[in-house]
Amino acid sequence: MKKNLFISFSGGETSAFMTIWILANIRNLYNEIVIVFANTGQENEETLLFVKLCAEYFGFKVVWVEAVVNPEANKGTKHRVVDFETASRNGEPFEDVIKKYGIPNPDWLHCTRELKTAPMYSYIRSIGWKKADFHVAIGIRIDEIGRADDKADKKGIIYPLITMVPVIKSHINGWWKEQPFRLNLKGYQGNCKWCWKKGMRKHLTILNENPEFFDFPERMEELYGMNGVIHNEEPRVFFRDKINTKQLREFEGRAFHASR
Repeated sequence: MKKNLFISFSGGETSAFMTIWILANIRNLYNEIVIVFANTGQENEETLLFVKLCAEYFGFKVVWVEAVVNPEANKGTKHRVVDFETASRNGEPFEDVIKKYGIPNPDWLHCTRELKTAPMYSYIRSIGWKKADFHVAIGIRIDEIGRADDKADKKGIIYPLITMVPVIKSHINGWWKEQPFRLNLKGYQGNCKWCWKKGMRKHLTILNENPEFFDFPERMEELYGMNGVIHNEEPRVFFRDKINTKQLREFEGRAFHASR
């Protein structure tokens, strides 16, 4: 019996390529295909526009969802459906997650779980799909195979760009160069404006170009540093080596003056 397919659309070029390839090549293997994009409220505007353009140009529907956080303990995150016009752009879903779970960082890895995975699966459950009824397609290339989940089979996850049409980053870039538009972000940028997972050099570059991007994490550290589980009475901060946003700004300022 055919299953359904849930495509997790990250908003990146690899994920978009995977979506287009699936619809063109293996659509007949599934009963229904649903494409879902989860907006955190801190996505680059270029990402949101890219998702919109992909749907319009390539002719597929993308369901946009955002996290709806229940502040009560032991109550899971749900979802709301939005679109390009109504999508949060000031970090509202992200702030709600931080209020409940605290600031995410290398020691607390809950932002993807609560801002991406939970609302997407909440939507899938809302349309009546059961766990055993569907596969989940995730856009990880063969040159990123280390990112693949070791328990993918058990979780019903498939990686078409590893197992069905193995591609690497240069293949993706070459394909998009032939298209009338692409994701208008530089290599050191990403879907999230300031993702704490980036290295220091990338943070300082983005901070130099768009200092306003870091207003949100700075405000979150000021308001919610003591939310969630706290060790040694130390407030949580976002960045590696327990660096907070104010310190990051100071580093960038010193680097700027040193380069003059």
